[in-house]
Amino acid sequence: MKVLVACEYSGRVRDAFIARGHDAISCDLLESEQPGPHIQGDVLPILQEPWDLVIAHPPCTRLCNSGVRWLAERNLWDDMREGAAFFLACLNANAPKVAVENPVMHKYAREIVGRGPDFTVQPWQFGDPAKKRTCFWTRGLQPLRATSTMTAADARADCHLASPGPDRWKERSRTYQGIADAMAEQWGDTL
Repeated sequence: MKVLVACEYSGRVRDAFIARGHDAISCDLLESEQPGPHIQGDVLPILQEPWDLVIAHPPCTRLCNSGVRWLAERNLWDDMREGAAFFLACLNANAPKVAVENPVMHKYAREIVGRGPDFTVQPWQFGDPAKKRTCFWTRGLQPLRATSTMTAADARADCHLASPGPDRWKERSRTYQGIADAMAEQWGDTL
């Protein structure tokens, strides 16, 4: 099946689908960290091509609840509206099955998007001993089912406690391998 992984530079989700026999490609403004099918550039025109499945990880900087205070303080309302419009472009991709991943969204972005997430997961539910609530807005897909018996007590909040630095955003934006594998196994088998 044809799978587009939008806004992914790590290659983790793309490679999980390739490992299960799918024709998957990633697209990001950054080059891919791992060799494999990757388009470096703007994903907007690619979202309009026909796909069987699109999984998107749009930037969350102006949409996430953790940064809501900066909207008024730094007058970032236009940036937030642009981010929400891009999020919706991903959600409205030309595919019968779509998943858009983001952290918990603040109320202003939710008003533009028009709804909250369909489900949320934690990395520890999929075998990675980490805490990072991840939300999914979907179309044509079932919620991911946990693949691990880990509990929150087994996990650390390393993502949230990461030291400030120029690459902090990049480290925090990578999809955990267990979640990537669950997407490929559970959603790939439905195609």
